[in-house]
Amino acid sequence: MVAFAFLLRAWDFGNPVLHVDEEWYLLVGDRMRAGALPYLDLWDRKPLGLFAIYAAIRLLPGNGVVAYQVVACLFAGATAWAVERCARAVGASPRASLAAGAAYLLWLPLLSGWGGQSPVFYNLLIAGAALLTLRLPRRTSTRAVWWSGAAACTLGGLAIQTKYTPAVEGALFGCAHLFYLRRTGAGWPATIAAALGWIALGALPTLIAAWSYWRLGPAAWRAWWFCNVVSITLRHGYPAAKIAMRLLGTGAQLAPLVIGVVIARRERGGAVALAWGWLAAALIAWASVGAFFDHYALPLLPPMCVLAALGWTGRELVMGVSLLLALVTVVTKAALRPDDAPAARAVAAFVEAHSGRECPFVFTGDSATYLLAHACLPTTYAFPSTLSYASERGSTGIDEAAEVARIMARRPPAVVTLVEPLAPLNPASARVMRAALARDYHPAFSAPGHFTRVIVWLRDRGEMSR
Repeated sequence: MVAFAFLLRAWDFGNPVLHVDEEWYLLVGDRMRAGALPYLDLWDRKPLGLFAIYAAIRLLPGNGVVAYQVVACLFAGATAWAVERCARAVGASPRASLAAGAAYLLWLPLLSGWGGQSPVFYNLLIAGAALLTLRLPRRTSTRAVWWSGAAACTLGGLAIQTKYTPAVEGALFGCAHLFYLRRTGAGWPATIAAALGWIALGALPTLIAAWSYWRLGPAAWRAWWFCNVVSITLRHGYPAAKIAMRLLGTGAQLAPLVIGVVIARRERGGAVALAWGWLAAALIAWASVGAFFDHYALPLLPPMCVLAALGWTGRELVMGVSLLLALVTVVTKAALRPDDAPAARAVAAFVEAHSGRECPFVFTGDSATYLLAHACLPTTYAFPSTLSYASERGSTGIDEAAEVARIMARRPPAVVTLVEPLAPLNPASARVMRAALARDYHPAFSAPGHFTRVIVWLRDRGEMSR
C-alpha cells in the first residue's frame, strides 16, 4: 500500500502550491518552529494538532515542501492498509479488501487529497479506531472491550485535534464499544465508568491544547476560544448554486464507489452494521460543515471503500471497472492539471528580490509565497482569504478592511494579487486595496497562477524614499 501510494503521488513531490490549505499549514508549521503561536501570531480556526504535525515535519531537512508530501504519502499508505484490514473485518474477500485499500489511494487525488490535507493525516487515526470497532463482534472479554474502547477513543481524540468534525465518528465508536461492553456482561456501574473514562481520553488532546493557551494568560485564552469555537459560527455561507455544483462534482467523483456501497446493502452481520454506522457518522460530519468543498469529502472514503469491498466480493468485473475508471481519471487529471510550481517559485523569487528586510503582502494568491521568499509576515491574518474574501467578512473578530488599511499604510515593498479572484472579494477590503495600489504602486511582474494570473505590485520609487 505504501509503495502504491508513492507510485501515485510521487510526481507531485516538490510542488509548493498543491492546495491553498496545505500551503498555509506548512507556513504556520514553519513559523511555529521559529516561536510563533497559532491564534496569537497566525490566525486560523483549525485545531492546534494539525499545525503541530506540520511543525514537526519542519524539523526534517529542506524547506518542508517535499517533507510534508512524503510524510502525507506515508500516512495515506498506512491508511490504505487500515482500510484493507477493516474490509477483512466486515467479511470482504482478500482480493476485494486489497482493492479497497487501493481504491482509497486512487480516490484521494480525485478529491484534492494528493498532498497534505488534514484528512490525509486524521483518516489514519479514524480508520484505526474503526478497525478496533469493527472487531468488537468477535470480542467476548469485558477487559478486551474496555481496552479496545480506550484505544479507539484515544485515536478519536487525536483526530479531533487535527480537525473537529471527527468528533462525530469518535462518538459513534465510543457508543458502539459501550453496547458491546454491556453484551459481555458488564454492569451499569462499570459501563458508566468506562463511558466517563473514554470521554476523558477523547477530550484529553483538546483539553491539553486549551490548557496550554489558558496558562499563557487571558489574551491567549480568548484567542484560542474565539478561533476554535466562535469564529466558525460567524462565517458566511456560500450561494446555493455554488453548493449544488460542488455536490454534483463530488457525487460524480464518488459514483463508482457508490455502486459498490449500494450492492453491499444486502449484506448482514454485526461488523457490517458497524461499518454502516461509521459511514453514517462520516456523512453527518461532512454535512455539518456545509461548505462541501471536494476535499471535505475525503473522510467519507475509508468507510465507503470498506463497504464497497463487500459489494465487490464475488463481483470482480464491477470491482475492476470501478478501479479502472478511478485510475484513468487520476491519470487524466494529473496530465491536464497545470503545473503552477514554476510560476509560484518565480513570483516568490521576484518578491524576495524586492522586499529586503521588509514584509511583502499577499492580498490574494499563494501563502506559499511567504515561505519560498523567506519573507516576514505583515499581519497575523496572513492566510490570503481571511482579509480578502467575502466569505470571511466578520468572522475574524476584527474589521478586515481596517486591517488591510493598516498593512497598506506601512507601505509593504511588494503586494501580490490575482487578476481574477477565486471567490467574491470582501467589498470594503477590495476598495482599500484598489485605492492603495492606484496611489502608491505599479504592476511589475506577472505569472500564470491557479486559473488566473498573479500580479506583483512594487512600491513606487517616490513611496520608497518617504
